[in-house]
Amino acid sequence: MASKLLLITVFILDLIAFVLAIAAEQRRNIAKIVQREDGNAYYNYCLYESDIATSYGVGALLFLMATQILLMVATRCFCCGKPLSPGGSRACAVFLFIICWVFFLIAEACLLAGSVKNAFHTKYGTIYDIHNPPSCEMVRKGTFAAGAAFIFFTSIVSQFYYINYASARDNFQPLGGGAAEAGARSESY
Repeated sequence: MASKLLLITVFILDLIAFVLAIAAEQRRNIAKIVQREDGNAYYNYCLYESDIATSYGVGALLFLMATQILLMVATRCFCCGKPLSPGGSRACAVFLFIICWVFFLIAEACLLAGSVKNAFHTKYGTIYDIHNPPSCEMVRKGTFAAGAAFIFFTSIVSQFYYINYASARDNFQPLGGGAAEAGARSESY
């Protein structure tokens, strides 16, 4: 039987990661070009807002990573530990294991890329030129939202993976019916 405590813990951690990713999308850096006078010359430079989206993105990344580690420890990364019963539950668990890792890696890549890009600020300015303003680096809209969407997908798939894994693990019967039956057969000879 799947551990309800583990499922609830994973759900809560994934929910926190999802909320942080949405908050990062809402608070991503937006830059505006500001003019500054230095003697007789005018300089344009980029003025950035707060950098809180980077922290939200990294927080979402760490919470999602914690849930993945928790699930992989609980299932022994699918390859170690007690054998699984052949059948539909094991086949589903294998398929969901692969999909879970694909969604996880996409979510982590979106969150990491968004956090790094959000933390980068253009430091240089240009002499006043209407035709050539400075390039203000900003996170593309939707980067953190894509990470949040894949956190959601990862959460759903990982929960189903764990349920199928636990079902296949609990239904395993050793070949020949078990040790008690094998011992009874050896006494009859």
